[in-house]
This record gives sequence, structure tokens and C-alpha cells, in this order.
Amino acid sequence: MDGTKRAFLDSLLQTSTPSGFEVPGQREWVEYVSEFADEVRTDEYGNAVAVVEGGDPTVAITGHCDEIGFMVRDINEDGSISLTRIGGSDKTVSPGQHVVVHTDDGTVPGVIGQTAIHLRDRDEDSYSKIREQHVDIGVDESEAAEELVEVGDPITFDQTVSELEDGRITARGLDNRIGVWAAAEALRRAAERDPEATVCAVSTVQEEVGLKGAQMVGFDLAPDVAVATDVTHATDGPGVPGDRDTGIELGEGPVVARGSTNHPNVVEAVRTVADDAGLAYQLQAAGSRTGTDADAFYVSQGGIPSLNVGVPNRYMHTPVEMLDLEDLDEAAELLGRFAARADEFAYAVDI
Repeated sequence: MDGTKRAFLDSLLQTSTPSGFEVPGQREWVEYVSEFADEVRTDEYGNAVAVVEGGDPTVAITGHCDEIGFMVRDINEDGSISLTRIGGSDKTVSPGQHVVVHTDDGTVPGVIGQTAIHLRDRDEDSYSKIREQHVDIGVDESEAAEELVEVGDPITFDQTVSELEDGRITARGLDNRIGVWAAAEALRRAAERDPEATVCAVSTVQEEVGLKGAQMVGFDLAPDVAVATDVTHATDGPGVPGDRDTGIELGEGPVVARGSTNHPNVVEAVRTVADDAGLAYQLQAAGSRTGTDADAFYVSQGGIPSLNVGVPNRYMHTPVEMLDLEDLDEAAELLGRFAARADEFAYAVDI
């Protein structure tokens, strides 16, 4: 991954975008795609669409820009901050973490307090609910805290991107800033191939709280086909229960889902493109739902042929999510090649 592409990825990962507060990340994304898109537009909630004009069909390559996090629920008399969730935040990983409160006036650092092991009941192994955890910003009374933060301010872990061995990185919120990176890169690579189809890259908001942005975009954009790029569970790491093992591994390529949401003709088309290009990919069974924006796109406008393409991710919804950069780059390459050839395939089911 060359310097420009990697700098864009790092910029996305270092910009906090909890659901409902995605504007800073969307600005980064819009600036990047504006270099090669014919048109870039946003809607009232911040969904962003970049277009390379062509003919029929219109294909949308999508990702969601939001991440999970927390929010200031209340400010207590002792100056501590009570929490509520944004999305599926995990109560087991939050105690003892550095966090940042994002206010209208800037950021306020803090920590999610954890009682020292010396003072805890040694027989107490349970984890406090998020509502029972608190952020300590270093003040001792509510008046001092209220001068710095207010109810409803979003909170994210204070985390950086770390390089690991063998081309792997770890960071918070890979889910799913990597998806919008792949959508942007797919658009750029499709544009370089002068596609016959109209290709749209889409960065949606509020996926983590119910696929909300994709519902808006699916209705408004109404593409002929949509591919949602998101993370998917890599189960090759230690500690995964045997009955939850999917066979998905880091470093073995992007993941093409099959079943339910995933339109069989789109699955076949993407697999054909991958095979023709010699790109590795993995398969995943999704018999009921994908848990991604594809679930919203495929029921929009009377049914949009849709597909979920995943990037293997370990430790999802923790501050140390992990992926292989080659998997991510190959996902962008596959999606770009598919978008450039989207006019070659038929998407209606032949009955």
C-alpha cells in the first residue's frame, strides 16, 4: 500500500466518527474522493456519495464511516461522567481505558475508572454495565465538569494505529472506516478503467445503530446493484469458541458472503471477476442476515440486488481490532474491477 493510500487510511482511523457524529470523518473522505470523482454530494444526515459518470447500470460500492463509542449520559456531583452506549460497545473491554470526550469546544481527555485489584472483592468476576461505569476527567465536582463537557457529548477510546508483524495493523474502529477506504479506492480504480457503468462510492452514517444511513441512501440513490464492504469475524485467533468458527482467516483474502441478502447473481459476478483476475477470496455462509448495510440496501426500492464483501477482522468491537493490509487492498481491487465490469452481468433472477 503506497504512501498516499496509507496516509488516507491512517487519517480515517485517527479521526473519531461515533454514530451520529461522523462529520469529521466524512470531510476526510469527501476530500479524498473529490480528486477523481465527477461529482460528490452529501445529504442532510451526512451520507456521502461520489460518482464516476457512465451509462447503465448504476453500481454502488459502499461502506459505513461510523464507529461504536459512548456518550455522556449524566454528570455526577463528584465530577465523574456516567455513560451510555453508542452502538454495540462492549462492557468487558472499557474499564481502565483512556478515552476522549468530544465537545463543541474541542477534546477533553479522561479515563474509564477501574477500581484497583487490591480493593475489589476477589470473588467478584462480573463486569459492570456500561451505565454503571464512569469517566474520570480529573475534576472533583460537577460544576468543574460542566464547564468542560455536557450531556450528549460523544466519547471514544483514545487509541492509535499500531503496526504489527506480517503486514497487520491494529486500531479501534477498523469497523468500519476500512470499508469506506475500500469504497473510495474501488471508485478510483474503477475510474482508471473507464467504466461503461455509472459507479458510485458511498460512505454511509449510523450503521452501528441500525443501518440508518444505508436506508436513506438506498431510497435516494436507488442503484441497480449495491455491494457493502464491512469487516467480518476472522476466527483463526486464539480463544474463539469452536462452535463459532467460520473458517475465515486473516491474510487469505476478502470474504464473499452467500445466502439471504446476498443476491446470487451478484455473488456469481464478483466471484467471476475475482477468478478472472486471479484474486484470492473466501466464502462465508449468511443464511439469515449479514449484519451489514447490505441488509438495508437489498430491501430498498422494491429490492436492490446486493452483496456483502467482508474484510477479515479479529477482536471486533474492541480497541484492538486487527486486520491484514493485504486483505484490505485486495478487497478494494476486487470491488474496483467488479465496478468497472458491472455492465457485463445480468442481475435479475431467471425464473
